Amino acid sequence: MIENRKSQRFELRLPFEVIRSGHHFSNAQGHTLNMSSNGVLFELNQPLPVGEIIEYAITLPTGQEPDEDVRLRCMGKVIRSHQNFAAATMERYEFVRTKPSTGEVPLEAGASAS
Repeated sequence: MIENRKSQRFELRLPFEVIRSGHHFSNAQGHTLNMSSNGVLFELNQPLPVGEIIEYAITLPTGQEPDEDVRLRCMGKVIRSHQNFAAATMERYEFVRTKPSTGEVPLEAGASAS
């Protein structure tokens, strides 16, 4: 079987959270299954509808203290969904470091390659 993907996928199991789904705040949590520069496959504690615009965060451990982890905040669209598994695009993203006293502080912003 020939692989025709535009971007390489990486098998990563990282904490995943949907911050906003459509126009509503969300508290859906789960973990990633794999990621690429174009999107992410994840499992959540609730299903998401295909076509839904979501804002989500993936926690990237720094290996230091948990309050120094970096979060990748993203905007994307759910492109596949089955039960509690879904795949979403990664259209915009921003690296954010969580500071205990001040909340989230942006580190760097960007957009995924198309």
